[in-house]
Amino acid sequence: MAPTPQKPRTHTNSRKFDSLEQEVFLNLWRTYDRLKAFEEQVFGNAGLSAQQYNTLRLLKSVYPDSMPTLVLGSRLISRAPDMTRLLDKLEQRGLLSRERRPENRRVVEVTVTPPGLALLEELSSEVRECHRKQLGHLSPDALRQLASLLKEAREPHEDETNLSLVDE
Repeated sequence: MAPTPQKPRTHTNSRKFDSLEQEVFLNLWRTYDRLKAFEEQVFGNAGLSAQQYNTLRLLKSVYPDSMPTLVLGSRLISRAPDMTRLLDKLEQRGLLSRERRPENRRVVEVTVTPPGLALLEELSSEVRECHRKQLGHLSPDALRQLASLLKEAREPHEDETNLSLVDE
């Protein structure tokens, strides 16, 4: 018996969505909205935004070395429209330092400071608990499958030279 040809993608709730792709995208967006509420509470209590926390986390990954501002900006989970302002706020709190290299004054190197490392350590158990609340109801196999599908979905849209730490 010959295999049945693939049917075009359709959706039974065509009145709600223009396409299956739209349904999936809107589900992703709604899921992000529901899950970010947990992290906003954790980071808000520490006086941080999710992007500021991610910035410190990225700098910790290379500590005691520094990271050029452009590299740091390209590795953020979500792009920061005003990287300078984001770094200014963290520097004012003493959580990071910036330095221009004498050999190339256009490059600004960023380093997490001991107080920045201490804040990350202070938040570590709360962040783990946040992730458990967000996705702990899924099995390890389901989590791996979801991570793989999400990576596959964004892969054609990633900049190969500036991958996020999630994609390395």
